[in-house]
Amino acid sequence: MTVFSIVNQKKGCKMRFLSLIIRSILCRVFWIWLLGTVSLSGQSIPEYKDASIPVERRVGDLLSRMSVEDKVAQLQCQVNESGATKSYLKQGLGGLGCILRNSEAGEAAKRMNAIQKIMIEQSRFGIPIIMHDEALHGLIAAKATSFPQAIGLASSWDPDLMDAVAEAIAKETRSRGIRQVLSPTINIARDVRWGRIEETYGEDPYLASRMAVAFCRAFERNGVITTPKHYAANVGDGGRDSHPIHFSERLMREIYFPAFKACIMEAGCTSIMAAYNSYDGIPCSANAWLLTDVLRGEWGFRGYVVSDYGSVKGIAAMHRTAVDDKQAAALALSAGLDVELPNVDVYGQPLLEAIREGMVSEDVLDRSVRRILTAKFRLGLFENPYVDPSLAEQINDCREHRAIALEAARKALVLLKNDDDTLPFGPNVKSIAVIGPLADIVRLGGYSGSGMKTVSILEGIRKARPNAAIRFAKGLRNASTMYPVVPEVHLFPAGGREGQHGLKGEYFSNPDLEGRPVLTRIDREINFEWGGGSPDSLIPPDRFSVRWTGTLVPPVSGFYKIILTTDDGVRLFIDGKRVDEAWQDRSPTSNFIPLQFEEGRKYDIRIEYYENAGGAFAALGWDVVENEQEERDFFEAQQVVQESEAVVVVAGVIEGEGRDRAEIRLHPGLERMIRTVGELGKPTVVVLINGSAVAMNEWIHSVGAVLEAWYPGEEGGNAIADVLFGNANPGGKLPITFPLSSGQIPLYYNTKPSGRGYDYVDMPGKALFPFGHGLSYTTFEYGNLTLSSNPIHANQGVRVSVDIGNAGKVKGDEVIQLYIHDEAASVARPIKELKGFKRVTLEPGEKKTVSFDLTQGELALLDQHMKWVVEPGRFQILVGSSSSDIRCRADLDVIT
Repeated sequence: MTVFSIVNQKKGCKMRFLSLIIRSILCRVFWIWLLGTVSLSGQSIPEYKDASIPVERRVGDLLSRMSVEDKVAQLQCQVNESGATKSYLKQGLGGLGCILRNSEAGEAAKRMNAIQKIMIEQSRFGIPIIMHDEALHGLIAAKATSFPQAIGLASSWDPDLMDAVAEAIAKETRSRGIRQVLSPTINIARDVRWGRIEETYGEDPYLASRMAVAFCRAFERNGVITTPKHYAANVGDGGRDSHPIHFSERLMREIYFPAFKACIMEAGCTSIMAAYNSYDGIPCSANAWLLTDVLRGEWGFRGYVVSDYGSVKGIAAMHRTAVDDKQAAALALSAGLDVELPNVDVYGQPLLEAIREGMVSEDVLDRSVRRILTAKFRLGLFENPYVDPSLAEQINDCREHRAIALEAARKALVLLKNDDDTLPFGPNVKSIAVIGPLADIVRLGGYSGSGMKTVSILEGIRKARPNAAIRFAKGLRNASTMYPVVPEVHLFPAGGREGQHGLKGEYFSNPDLEGRPVLTRIDREINFEWGGGSPDSLIPPDRFSVRWTGTLVPPVSGFYKIILTTDDGVRLFIDGKRVDEAWQDRSPTSNFIPLQFEEGRKYDIRIEYYENAGGAFAALGWDVVENEQEERDFFEAQQVVQESEAVVVVAGVIEGEGRDRAEIRLHPGLERMIRTVGELGKPTVVVLINGSAVAMNEWIHSVGAVLEAWYPGEEGGNAIADVLFGNANPGGKLPITFPLSSGQIPLYYNTKPSGRGYDYVDMPGKALFPFGHGLSYTTFEYGNLTLSSNPIHANQGVRVSVDIGNAGKVKGDEVIQLYIHDEAASVARPIKELKGFKRVTLEPGEKKTVSFDLTQGELALLDQHMKWVVEPGRFQILVGSSSSDIRCRADLDVIT
């Protein structure tokens, strides 16, 4: 052995020795990390970080480590990304909302991952957040699939379809990292003047319950929390949103509670939203009877309650049942409202002060925090907080989901009238006039996404009949607004050139009109509905502002009613004087400003507008009818119709959140246009794009067919064309009653017997189209109604079976509807109550036997002591095609 080898050997031994020491140290560090051992204290890792420990213990461990400030933070939410990830890093935050809407799926997932990473790695306890948004008929997000609006889905009378739709929405929602939706809206739609009818499942508690349960089940099994709303009964006198409710407890329990109860007890929904309104004088957001006694004590709800946006602030500011925010915080938390949405307001410093002063105990605070933490653990957010952006890109608005959207749109269509088989149009129809301001645009309805490929009715018709002559005319350009838009001919822009019309628009990328405008242009009319988008690619979709300036020259002298409709704030200046202001966040709302003008005089006009978040809308109208323009519109429509063999008129209404209606008619100009076109003698179809009932007395006798399309989603144009040309057979049924006139409202099918009568001196009390109504291109025959046993005891159920056959020549869907009537009871009972329905598809000549299981619960009533009982007596079993088209009857006797 040489000297060099001996030296090298010694060096090698030393290196191996050092290596062993290093490996030993690293191994010890590894085991310290793995076992959570801290040599000085001997403490193990916190239980709340150990996924093998039951959730209840994990929650208790985490709660025990938290300060009051930490706990309150879990009851808070933000709708500002920077505020959430910077200002709340120490204590953490309960949730975030609505900040991903304008990002496409992959980018939204990346942003969500980044936010969760900051919250988990930098906040005090590493508690992840819950991101929420809205998803009534598709996630409100860029390029998410848009399905038919909720009222259209209810018109399908198909819970299996609802399950498929909700499954698709839930997958798209979760793929972006959003784990809670403020949906569905399950308020009962008994007053069709209410602007939010479109969001509901109609007027019947049984139908609403079945559709709501299907929706919630699909989301919850996909790991997305559902939040049925608005609890409870937030449609007040006159069909006005969130007005005070003074219904009896019996009415609440029979009509307005069942859908909420079903979502909790059958679908296992994790959250509930409290409503804006008061019930029996107590704000719903601070109503212990609603939020604790009924919700938790009776129904066993184990999840958490969130406020409607700003409703906790409203306890003091609106309802005035608290002297200040501190008292409002104590009232809400004590009553059972767990999370304040959308921003930190009352559940910030006011709540902390209320706790310190003993107005509400820390035990009550712990109760609410425990509910939020439980939800986060059960969602798996502590172990799996991140999502896959590439998967999000693949799922959102994919081919499979668009196919479901098309199927849903077809099934949602309701054929209201079809005299002399006006529809479907046969192959010999070679030229079609398409008329109406909504024919070439797509309205998706409230709470809709943006940026997806949509199909208008005009586009769908042209695609379905590529070789036909399809002629289009707007017909009445102002029919998309309740009042005529101020025409460009009366507007002159500030600094404009000779003969130029409109107003100068200066657009700012902030909500405060600050700095230099990022875009300046001439807007010919102020009539914009940007939805979730923005006026231009230079402008952000949220938090922007606009200043319009110029002169207004009235056509005649007199008093005018100027109408400014915006979402959100607006100010109006005439000749430098501010004449109106509503400078606050709001849903689309109209301000009416009476002003006296002189013919031909130039009035300086300035409109200032800002958009904060959500939908963006701005319109300047007045009560002056421009007869000359209207006549030109009518003449154009008549010319197009005279050159065509058949006519499709597309019409709609103004409605939505903050847009309750006093009248349920179409725009008067639209009614006149439909009459004028219909009287030209061509086969004429009216397609309605709307979310609630429409009175039709002024024009329905002038047209051959009426097709209710609702807001049919991104594939709506194709679905409507399929029905118009017979490629699909309509099978939808109305989930609400269509009155003859606004004067009949509220009008619903399941009324209780009158002590006198139902008619008026100038009108019958019957509906134009009843609940459950809907026609087909084929006919169905009912027969052989049988009961599995009769009589039955009060603690038994019964199976009802009926035969249904397709007696026509084409395949079709029929919704078989089962109603009951208790002939004599200790309390007055409805004339009819829906207790079962099934949608079946039948080939020509095909027959099926359809069965329903009537349970003890479906025969029960609330007796005089407010107890659910099945009373002995006789029930009428009524089976038919609508609430007024009963085809088969049987008597069922219940004995003790």
